Amino acid sequence: MFVVSMKLSTLKVVSVLAVIAVIITVVAVWPRGEVQASTVTTKQVTGISTNEKRVGFIQSYGWKVDSTPVEVVEITIPQTFNEVYKNYNSLQKKQGFDLSNYKGKRCKRWTYRVTNYPGIKDEVRANLLVYNDRVIGGDIATVALNGFMHGFTPPQDTDNTQDVTPASANIVSGIADVTLQSAIVG
Repeated sequence: MFVVSMKLSTLKVVSVLAVIAVIITVVAVWPRGEVQASTVTTKQVTGISTNEKRVGFIQSYGWKVDSTPVEVVEITIPQTFNEVYKNYNSLQKKQGFDLSNYKGKRCKRWTYRVTNYPGIKDEVRANLLVYNDRVIGGDIATVALNGFMHGFTPPQDTDNTQDVTPASANIVSGIADVTLQSAIVG
């Protein structure tokens, strides 16, 4: 057994206690919302730089798509979300993405025709939002006015696919929306 003897000056003891008091105070008054917000897990899907990789990402969920995109649109995620974007971002959060991290950023929406959606006669599309070769969101939706929209994961019950309707999240429908600021790119 070893015994260590140390002499501490009053100044050192007071300094250590002051540092401990500051740490305790910071921890006690730190806003809980900010701590939780910074620890939210979001999907990090990067390296989606080619059409082959975009198609592969969609296929990883079990969807078959035409390899040529139906549409490629450049959009700006608005700084302030209206109800359309709030609804759409709620859908994104359910699947591990969060568009609020990209407010004010320009990204591309790649749209592919889904060829294997069970029991649906209307055209179904996969929409993939990509920012700097990173998937930041997307959805599977019909183009029908009263259709459905859901995340990338196929629903277990195809009668209950309506997480968001295209009318309430017209980011996908192609309807001119000033907050969307879309322009088709070649």
